[in-house]
Amino acid sequence: MTTVGILGGGQLARMLVLAGAPLGLRFVVLDPAADACAGQCAPLLVGGYGDEAALAAFAARIDVATFDFENVPADSARRLAAQAPVFPSPDALAMAQDRLVEKSLFRELGIPVPAFADVASRDALDAAVAEVGLPCILKTRRLGYDGKGQFRIRDAADLDAAWQALGDQAPRVGLIVEAFVPFDQEYSVVAVRGRDGSFRAWPLTANWHVDGVLSASLAPAQVPESLTVQAQTYARALAERLDYVGVFALELFCRDGALLANEMAPRVHNSGHWTIEGAETSQFENHLRAVLGLPLGATAARGHACMLNWIGAMPDAGPVLAEAGGHWHDYGKQARAGRKVGHATLRADDAEALAEALARVGAALGRDAQVQPVVDALRAR
Repeated sequence: MTTVGILGGGQLARMLVLAGAPLGLRFVVLDPAADACAGQCAPLLVGGYGDEAALAAFAARIDVATFDFENVPADSARRLAAQAPVFPSPDALAMAQDRLVEKSLFRELGIPVPAFADVASRDALDAAVAEVGLPCILKTRRLGYDGKGQFRIRDAADLDAAWQALGDQAPRVGLIVEAFVPFDQEYSVVAVRGRDGSFRAWPLTANWHVDGVLSASLAPAQVPESLTVQAQTYARALAERLDYVGVFALELFCRDGALLANEMAPRVHNSGHWTIEGAETSQFENHLRAVLGLPLGATAARGHACMLNWIGAMPDAGPVLAEAGGHWHDYGKQARAGRKVGHATLRADDAEALAEALARVGAALGRDAQVQPVVDALRAR
C-alpha cells in the first residue's frame, strides 16, 4: 500500500486524505502544530519544516511527498527530495514563493500581468511608484497570503506609512510594488499536470473576496468560452515551463474582457473546493493521481456549483443540508476570527436552480451579502 506524505496539516491536507481513502492510499502528515486538523484523519508527525530529525522520520514512512501549504520552505522540500520523490518539485515551489520571480516568469511566457517593480529600499519605493503609477500596492515578495503583507498606496502621502508598515521586512522577505487593477471580476483556473506531461483544467471559476479572503466561488464562470480557453492556455504554458506535477491555481483579474495574471498557488486551491461535488474528478483526487503517476480524471463540471467559505465560525448547517444539492464541510478547527473553518457547496443542474438555492441559504443564514453577487452572476447570462 502506497503512503503519501503531506507537508502541512491544514484543511487542504485533510481533504487530500479524504480523497485518497477510496484509492487505497495511506498518509502521514508533518506539521508544526499538534492540533493540525489533518491529524484527525491521518497520522500526524509534529515538527518544524526545517527540523532535520522530523524530516528524516517523515521520509522514512512515505513513498512520495507533496504539500498543502505554499510557504513550506523550499530548502526543506529539497532536503526531503533527496530521500523521497516530491511533487510538485521544490523548484516550482520556490518560484511561486517569490512574487518578483513569479511575475517575471509570467511576463517571459507572454502571460499579461499588472506593472510591477522590485523594492529594496525607501528610495527604491519612490522610484517604483513613479514607474508603476498610482494607485498601487506594496507587497512582501514572500510569505504573504489572504491579503496579508500588503499596503495599498493611493497617493504620494501614503508612501511613508507604507514603508513604515512593511519596510522592515525588506531584508528578510523582499518587497514589490504592483499596479492596482480596478478589475471587473476575479477568476481562477485550477489545473493539473501528470508525471507523464498530461494536462487537464477545470472550468474557469469566478471568485469573490472579502478583506482579501475568498468568500465565494462559482463554476463554471458565466463567461465566453474564449476567456476560459485563454486562461487554460496560460495555465498550460506555466505548467509545462515548470515541468509541474500536481494541481495548481492561476489567479486572474479580468478588466474590460482581458485577463491579467495575479499569482500562482502551487497546490490544491480554495477556489477549487467546488470540484468535490461539482466535477467528474475533484482537484484533490486528481492531485493524488498526478503525484502517483496515475491517469488523470475528467475535469468536466457536473452542472453548476457554488462554494461558500466559512470564516471565523461555522454557521448552522441546516439550511445548506436542506437543499438537494447542498454539501457541508467542517474542517474540525476551533473557531477564531479570520480563520478558515469550513465551507459549503451547493450544486444544481441549471443556473437558475442554483441561484434559487443560494438565495434561500443566504436568507436563512443571514448571508445575503455573501451570496448575492453569485446569484446576480448566475442570472446575468
